Amino acid sequence: MSSESSNLTKIIEDYIDQLLEENDEGCVSLRRKDLAERFGCVPSQINYVLRSRFAPENGFLVESQRGGHGYIRVIQLSFKNCDEEVTHLSDLVGNAITEQEARRLLVNLQNRELITPRERLIIEVSLRNQEENGRTLFDLSPYRRDIMRAELLKKHLTSLAMG
Repeated sequence: MSSESSNLTKIIEDYIDQLLEENDEGCVSLRRKDLAERFGCVPSQINYVLRSRFAPENGFLVESQRGGHGYIRVIQLSFKNCDEEVTHLSDLVGNAITEQEARRLLVNLQNRELITPRERLIIEVSLRNQEENGRTLFDLSPYRRDIMRAELLKKHLTSLAMG
């Protein structure tokens, strides 16, 4: 990516961040076309910013409605509104998650001070592929482990959100 393009990416990211800060609810609705016109770029540049900077592992959910009156809704996850956050936690984690993806998500939540370093470590340890004498304790396929890890992570995060 050229420096001009990466500079534009940063400008768009900062603009969306500013809108989120101004909105007390932690979400903002945008139109891809309006953003592209505002910044003099193609809509795919907006898509790139949303995918790379506002990804779930960075603590965001992006809902998209395509079409003539389509919108993009960027939701910054926090544990302030418990009911809504518990709903979004399921979307954030998904049905299956690898150990590395879970670790990235937890580090991001810690960096945003939504969980403490101790909470992150406890959750990380519980999600690790447990091995004993070179053997995996749970004789499951990697995919089944990822499904179980996702369910366990959702339970941990939901408990923290409710607590």
